[in-house]
Amino acid sequence: MTDLIPELRTPSAPEGTGRVKSGMPVSRVDGRAKVTGQAQYAAEIHAPGLRYGVVASSTIARGRITAIDTAGALAVPGVVAVLTHLNRPKVRGFDLAYKDMTAPGGSPFRPLYSDQVFYSGQPVALVVADTFEAARHAAQLVRVSYQEEAHETNLLASLDQAYKPRPLKAGFTPPSSTGDADKAYEAAPVKIASQFYHGVEHHNPMEMHATTVVRGEDGHLTIYDKTQSSQNNRWYVSRAFGLPKDKVTVRNPYVGGAFGSGLRPQYQLTLAVMAALHLECSVRVVLTRQQMFSFGHRPETWQKVQLAANEDGKLQAIVHEAIQETSRLEDYVEVVVNWSGQLYACDNIKLGYKLVAHDRHSPIDMRAPGAAHGMHALEVAMDELAYKLRMDPLELRRINYADRNPLEGKPYSSKELGQCYDKGAQRFGWAGRPIEPRSMRDGDELIGWGMATGMWDSLVMVARVSAQLHADGRLVVSSAASDIGTGTYTVMSMIAAESMGLPMEQVSFQLGDSTLPFAPVEGGSSHVATVGGGVHGACDKLKKRLIRMAKAMPGSPLAKARPQDIAFEDGAMMLRHRPETAVPLGAVLAASGLDRLEEKFMMTPQMLKQRKYTRAVHSAVFCEVRVNEKLGIVRVTRVVNAVAAGRIISAKTAASQIVGGVVWGISHALHEESFTDHRFGRFMNHNYAEYHVATNADVHDIEVIFADEDDRVVSRQLGAKGVGEIGIVSTSAAIANAIFHATGRRIRSTPITPDKILLGDHEIPVPEPKQA
Repeated sequence: MTDLIPELRTPSAPEGTGRVKSGMPVSRVDGRAKVTGQAQYAAEIHAPGLRYGVVASSTIARGRITAIDTAGALAVPGVVAVLTHLNRPKVRGFDLAYKDMTAPGGSPFRPLYSDQVFYSGQPVALVVADTFEAARHAAQLVRVSYQEEAHETNLLASLDQAYKPRPLKAGFTPPSSTGDADKAYEAAPVKIASQFYHGVEHHNPMEMHATTVVRGEDGHLTIYDKTQSSQNNRWYVSRAFGLPKDKVTVRNPYVGGAFGSGLRPQYQLTLAVMAALHLECSVRVVLTRQQMFSFGHRPETWQKVQLAANEDGKLQAIVHEAIQETSRLEDYVEVVVNWSGQLYACDNIKLGYKLVAHDRHSPIDMRAPGAAHGMHALEVAMDELAYKLRMDPLELRRINYADRNPLEGKPYSSKELGQCYDKGAQRFGWAGRPIEPRSMRDGDELIGWGMATGMWDSLVMVARVSAQLHADGRLVVSSAASDIGTGTYTVMSMIAAESMGLPMEQVSFQLGDSTLPFAPVEGGSSHVATVGGGVHGACDKLKKRLIRMAKAMPGSPLAKARPQDIAFEDGAMMLRHRPETAVPLGAVLAASGLDRLEEKFMMTPQMLKQRKYTRAVHSAVFCEVRVNEKLGIVRVTRVVNAVAAGRIISAKTAASQIVGGVVWGISHALHEESFTDHRFGRFMNHNYAEYHVATNADVHDIEVIFADEDDRVVSRQLGAKGVGEIGIVSTSAAIANAIFHATGRRIRSTPITPDKILLGDHEIPVPEPKQA
């Protein structure tokens, strides 16, 4: 069995990295492996006798399969099986077996489970062959007959079908309200009311979803999968197929981007395991780029925002309602409207959130789920209110700055948003902005400046970490965390190296293996505070034990030293005031007759303390656009994003995360949307040629500024918060506001495409939803 498993190498820092401290711009320790091709992804793992599976997809959006003709596919040389709902291996039949750690309420979709079709593009067969080419050809020869049923995929045409999610079923806490927002809105002298629309978006990371199942001679399955949690997928596989968990190992050492698409197990995992069990061999299944549009997505969303203020700009009422699509199987919910109850001081707030069930796959989290849409609507509405007040948009936000959560009355664990406003505005040159739209021009281009506030939750979860110090001075730290391109390898190595006083090249961090100590799903910008706190805790325990051992050594110069007087530097322990007393860590282990020393730590959030606070990261985004009205072309020429995210551990990877978020914000604002042909309930532009994303030509000057902040409520060990989401939040709003400043044209739907610049925004309907 061991001989079948490909060797995995844990990346370590290059020679000469040396000593590190928090905040240093350290290059990625896994960078060399990635740029030289040494890093192996899920579709690059090889095993003896490996076979290849290709998915055949449904062509209808709703109905039942009446017949499947696989004769043509089976006749292709090299094809060994065609799996359908009629001949698949046995799987469990109850919903709970398919519930992964991040599943919403309802019944999870089960690939090849029955003859029922829930959405267009659903997998209906898996062709397995000795070569990928044979499997791909044969998959096109599978003939499926259907009994088609009426379907619905148009949100704006079905807003009257909206219902409130069932809290217990969906695991959903309904948004709360305070005061009497409707009454305050009617009484206020200045008010605005706007509707917003956002189309479906798809994740489309560079690496497509893939699973390679390596089957050992003893039947053990070692699964290499594109996922944001090896342990979540191991749990799912063992439960769905009724396999003992010690018979399944899942690995994800390298992930080529995920952005939420890997939070839940995707259907290629289930199908690859089915094929491996059915044929008793190793199997690989890779989705095509077109099939990357056949599972979850950022949901289509309608919103209404009403703001009312006194003539001095003080908010009197906030009303924010949203309707989102979900599948008929699950109540997928997002935190869309809640931000409007947390960000600005106001005594009267009314929030509402509903769903419409469609014949689609369940939506899934996509970078900054809920906030990408909800904060966009709120911040565009705030800009609109500022113009109605004839007030600087930044000044309006300062007037309504909240020192406490307006809905709950809780203080913020830390909130340096004011510092973000100051630093961002100064760096951008906001003071020189004329208030009137269409007041800046350069040749054929109108120039506009816009800004917006960003906010995202600061999450901390439970994690376990192991730290092993070897006699040769190497430190190996382990946890079943994931690195989806965010820099987990690097940041965890930095935390361990700084804590133990070791050079980076002597530290390695192991992740991406379900057999390692428990780690949560990598999502929600939580890994640094969660797993990083665990790394710090494990190293702290290791240091305390080393101190005891060193003090017990015969003739030890540290025998009478207090623990607080001992420092760890350059691979040794020493008295802080007498560095010449250094005792090498290796010598401590040798004196005890040990070849290694291990400590484990369980990171848990400070629940009782954290409940007393609202915990969040904040940002202020300032943006310049240039708009050619004749062609409808918008260029985002300059962005300054000032972020308050606690202590920054790795300045280089943190800034990279913000830049990546800003680029996606540009894409969200100007490019990305999946269009549906509602006659067939099918996404039309399911490829890179027609699903537009921001490219190098769309990205110009982006500057990231970090505020000085230290949050020991969120992270008592590190003072850090996550930065994975905050970069995208409200970037699109700042762009929309800048376009208004340039053109005087308010566009309330995304993406803001050239036709909307030329012709104006399409009319967004105001629904009359049924009472839930």
